[in-house]
Amino acid sequence: MKNIRQTNVNIHRDSWVEINIENLAHNAKEIRKNVPSDTKLLAVVKADSYGHGSIMLAPTLLASGFDMLGVASIDEGVDLRKAKINCEILVLGAVPVWAVETAISEDIAIPVFSDVQLEACKSAFERTGIKPKVHVKIDTGMNRIGISHKNAVEFIKKVQTCGFVDLKGIFTHLAVSEDRVQTQVQIDRWNGVIDKIDTKGLLLHIQNTVGTVCYEIPRSNMRRVGIALYGLYTDIPKDNYGFRPKLKPVMSLKGRIVHIHTADDGEGVSYGFTYRADGQRTIATIPVGYADGVSRGLSNKIYGTLNGKKVPQVGNITMDQMMFDITGVNAENGDVITLLDENNTVDNWANILGTINYELTCRLKVRLPRVYTR
Repeated sequence: MKNIRQTNVNIHRDSWVEINIENLAHNAKEIRKNVPSDTKLLAVVKADSYGHGSIMLAPTLLASGFDMLGVASIDEGVDLRKAKINCEILVLGAVPVWAVETAISEDIAIPVFSDVQLEACKSAFERTGIKPKVHVKIDTGMNRIGISHKNAVEFIKKVQTCGFVDLKGIFTHLAVSEDRVQTQVQIDRWNGVIDKIDTKGLLLHIQNTVGTVCYEIPRSNMRRVGIALYGLYTDIPKDNYGFRPKLKPVMSLKGRIVHIHTADDGEGVSYGFTYRADGQRTIATIPVGYADGVSRGLSNKIYGTLNGKKVPQVGNITMDQMMFDITGVNAENGDVITLLDENNTVDNWANILGTINYELTCRLKVRLPRVYTR
């Protein structure tokens, strides 16, 4: 029997994203069992868990062996706190200096990597009497945010002795995990910093999803896992013969047929007539479009599944609707066409568009209701 939970569901739409919580738990446990028991795990739930719904998924992640949650902003952390998620939360991105007091009041750890941020922490401590929880972010080659590895030792020692922050950890981010040579450069820079400071009691984290799967880094006691939790792979080094988790996709995308009609030979379908019927074709319409996050660039290049049979999407995908050629398939209004599932994954779409699966799952949160199943 399928159990279903719903959140933010607009019951007046015949299209939705379905999230399989059981598959999420499977993925989390699959990753956990291949990580040393004394190594902590942080689940990355930024961007609303890559479009899957962080508030609904956080309890399952925490119950499946993960210790902390990582978010992109203070606001994402606050949303989790409002939902009574009480675990340790770390903001992974830069935090505005005027938001430090919010981080304190919500018990959210923040990254620091500049004197300006330290001054903001000092001011917040003086006003509240509470030390902000911080992790020092080191830039070992990503060139995005962080204190340069060249200056990191001095900065970390300043943080350790300043007296107005609660230093919880030190971290960096791998930029090209699929490239062992470039990654080793970052690991060497990381080790060069960590070897020169007192790390007792600190969380040290450098491995992202691919790093967790492919690299054993002794000077690290926590790993951050993101996209793999949601059943999607990212690039793994071609020479990696070790652990490759057996993941199950968590997200599927579905829409009910709202109209079926016949297009005669030579007639065009949708804007621009990029598709013309070759003979008499049966066309079905579902209420999913590019405003829902399905790129117009996928037009005439993808398929759905209807009553166990593949049906091609035809014509330009419009803002709110798309059409399928269902000729020869026994169907009626109300039947479900599945666009994404374990057999037709978002990776296929990403390959067509020349992008990454992360981007596409994030898009699908725009206005599609999410239904949670187990």
